[in-house]
Amino acid sequence: MTNRQKKQRGVTLVELMVVIVIIGLISGIVVFNVLPAADKAAVSTARTDIKRIETALTQYRLDNQSYPTQAQGLNALVEMPRGLRRPERYQTGGYVQRLPEDPWGNPYVYVFPGEFGEFDIVSYGRDGSAGGEGLDADIGSWQN
Repeated sequence: MTNRQKKQRGVTLVELMVVIVIIGLISGIVVFNVLPAADKAAVSTARTDIKRIETALTQYRLDNQSYPTQAQGLNALVEMPRGLRRPERYQTGGYVQRLPEDPWGNPYVYVFPGEFGEFDIVSYGRDGSAGGEGLDADIGSWQN
């Protein structure tokens, strides 16, 4: 073979197949290790959000001497609800800038009075409905 023929040989099919198999193996390992971490992060985010809402509700109670009613809901943390006995005590700008959604895009549920405490805050998990197991399990303020 001349030098010109050697330069034009290119990549063989076997070499290409080996590279594709290696890329597939690496992708499988990454997916196997990353997906469970993303699920754990979603649950952790929900717990953190619930803690932040609990803190805002506590501050609301300190300022207004009661928690928001069930009818007022968590929206009372964003804007002053009607019918407050002492509206001048409501914190200017509210207690949170906006209400977060849970990691699965559903609103957090506020129950007052709560079944497990003075109030309950709940994310219904991935499936968005009460109950469930694993990622579909409820995440509540009483669990933190």
